[in-house]
Amino acid sequence: MKAETIKLHATYSNLSDTELMEKLIGVRQTQKHYHGSLSEMFTTSQSNNSLPARCVVARELVRRWLNEELKRDCVLNAPEAVRDCLRIHFAGREHECFVAMFLDAQHRLIATHELFRGTLTQTSVYPREVVKAALRENAAAVIFSHNHPSGVAEPSQSDQQLTTTLKNALALVDVRVLDHFIVAGTSVLSFAERGFI
Repeated sequence: MKAETIKLHATYSNLSDTELMEKLIGVRQTQKHYHGSLSEMFTTSQSNNSLPARCVVARELVRRWLNEELKRDCVLNAPEAVRDCLRIHFAGREHECFVAMFLDAQHRLIATHELFRGTLTQTSVYPREVVKAALRENAAAVIFSHNHPSGVAEPSQSDQQLTTTLKNALALVDVRVLDHFIVAGTSVLSFAERGFI
């Protein structure tokens, strides 16, 4: 890392949230939109569509940067980048979504797709469509994730059954299921870490 980059990082890391937002969108916009929560500033929801475009752009740039990192290296070497990517993807979602991260044989990211969208409390997931998507991406492995808008990151019995069903269906076409994450706000639960996969 260059000396000026390190110095710049140190300068910004010492600023308050308000000071950083002022640098990003200006003093007036910060006073108008920032009310003590950064998550509100970067959440794109129907109730918050008056946000300055720069916040939405900044969020998208961070998401793309994390995806670049996952495409360069094995996702198993960057578990926090995976979690951060999922947190950004699901931030502010008021309905359940089911996402698949398709990986190559070295477990580098090929693509991330939101395959299904549901209601506040559930999403219908069709194994046949998941298998078709994995074959279309020529994936060797996959990581699943879905969100719980309720804010509770505990898996339900149906979450566990769905994961088993998908794992069995994908095994028939030699695609490994590496993990299934549940995202609830900033909490991210891993099925693999819990021993469910």
